Amino acid sequence: MTKNTSLFWSGLLKVGPALLLAFLLAPWSKLEAQSGPTFTADVAPILFETCVSCHNPNGIGPMPLLSYDEVRPWARRISLKVQAREMPPWHLDLTTGIQDYKNDISLTDEQIATIVTWVESGSPEGDPAALPPLPEFSDGSDWRMAEQLGPPDFVMKAPPYTIAANAQDQWWVRNTTFEGVIDEPRYVRATELKGTYPLGVRVLHHGHAMLSSQSADGQRASGPIGRQGVGKAGDRFPDGTGMLIYPSGEINWNLHYFPIDEEVRSERAEAAVWLYPRGYEPEFATRGEQFFAADTGPGGLWAQDLLLPPNSIKSQQGVRVLNQPALITSFRPHMHMRGSAQSLEAVYPDGRREMLARVDKYNHVWQIAYEFEDGVAPLLPKGTSLVITTTWDNTEDNPNNPDHRQWVVFGQRGVDEMSHTWLGITYLSDDQFEHMVAERRRSMSAPKAGP
Repeated sequence: MTKNTSLFWSGLLKVGPALLLAFLLAPWSKLEAQSGPTFTADVAPILFETCVSCHNPNGIGPMPLLSYDEVRPWARRISLKVQAREMPPWHLDLTTGIQDYKNDISLTDEQIATIVTWVESGSPEGDPAALPPLPEFSDGSDWRMAEQLGPPDFVMKAPPYTIAANAQDQWWVRNTTFEGVIDEPRYVRATELKGTYPLGVRVLHHGHAMLSSQSADGQRASGPIGRQGVGKAGDRFPDGTGMLIYPSGEINWNLHYFPIDEEVRSERAEAAVWLYPRGYEPEFATRGEQFFAADTGPGGLWAQDLLLPPNSIKSQQGVRVLNQPALITSFRPHMHMRGSAQSLEAVYPDGRREMLARVDKYNHVWQIAYEFEDGVAPLLPKGTSLVITTTWDNTEDNPNNPDHRQWVVFGQRGVDEMSHTWLGITYLSDDQFEHMVAERRRSMSAPKAGP
C-alpha cells in the first residue's frame, strides 16, 4: 500500500463507520436506482393498464393506486398478490385447457418480474416527469358496453329493494311486466346488468334479469337481458349471432346482494339492451349465457344434495350430453365460499377427451366469465358429453372459508354451497356446424402473415 493510499483510508476512518459505510454504498445504490425499474417509468404503466379501473376513488378496489404516494405503502402486498396471480383476478389453471381469451387481464411473466424486482430494490419512485398520464375510467354510472356500441336501445329497472347494513347476503326476486318497449320481434346483440350508482354498484354481487316474451300469435322466446357478477358486467354476442325477443312478456329479477357498512335504500338494478337494426335476422340464434346443470341427484352439477363434512375436501362431477352441435363462447363457474376449482371437459362421440378450461384458484368474490377467442372457442359436435368437475375446500387452509368446523349443505346463502356452470353457448344446425368446422380448418391452414 502506498503512502497516499494509506492516508486516504486513515482519513475515512476518522469520519466514523457510519459515514464510511454511506460512502461505500452510495455509488452502488445510485447505480441500482438508475438501472432497475422505477415506479414512474416501469410500474405505473402496468398498474394504469390493468389495475386502476378498479383501484380508483370510485372503483370497487379497496384502495386507489393512482400515484406513487398511494402505491408505496402497499408495495410489498402488491408484490405478493401478483406473484400468487391473485391480482389482477384471473383464476384459470395456466397449465391445461384453452389459454386464449378475449378478456384476459392477467399479467405477463415479464410484468410480474418488473413489479417484484421494483419492490425488492426498495420501490424507487424514479423521475416524476416519466409518469404516464392517468387513463380515463368510468365511475360506475356508465354502461361499459356503450364504449363499443353507443347508448343502449332500452333500459329496464328492477323493483326497489332496501339492503340492510352489515347483514348477511340478501336476495331480491320479483317479476315485472315487459310491455310497450318494442313493437315487433327484434334480435338482441348485447346486454348489461348493474346496480345503480354509487351504492348499488357496491352491493350487487351478482344477478340475473330473465325475459320470457311472446308475440301476438303466441310464439315464445326466453333469455337473459342481463347477467352480472363482480368481474362480469355484460354480454356481447359474436357478430351474426343474436337473441330473439318479442314485444310482450315478463322479466324475472333474481339479484344477490352483499351488504356494506351502510343501508342502501330503494336500490333498483338496471338491465340495458342493445338491439340489431330493425328487420335484421342474424345467421345464428342464441339464448345467451345458459345455466348448465344435470340432474339434482348425487353427482349433479346443481348438487342440491351436497354435504361437506368439517375440515374436508370433496369433488363431484356432472355430465350434460349435447343433443345438437354447439359453439361455446364463454365459461363461468359458480360456487360459494368453499369452492376451490371447477373444470369443463369435452368427451367427443369417438371417445376422445379434451380439457377445455379449468379454474384452479376459484374465489367467490369474483364472477368472471372467461371469453374464448373466436379461433379457439370450442366447436362441439352433436353427442359430445360436457363433464364438469367441481371441488370444494372446507379446510382451514382455504382463506375464503368462514369456518372449517361447520357441516356445509346446499343453499343460496354465501355460507352455504352449490355448484353449476354458466356457458355462453349457441346451438347450431348440422349444416352450420360443418360450415364452421370447414372455415376453421381453412383458417388454421392459411399461411401466416409477416416475415
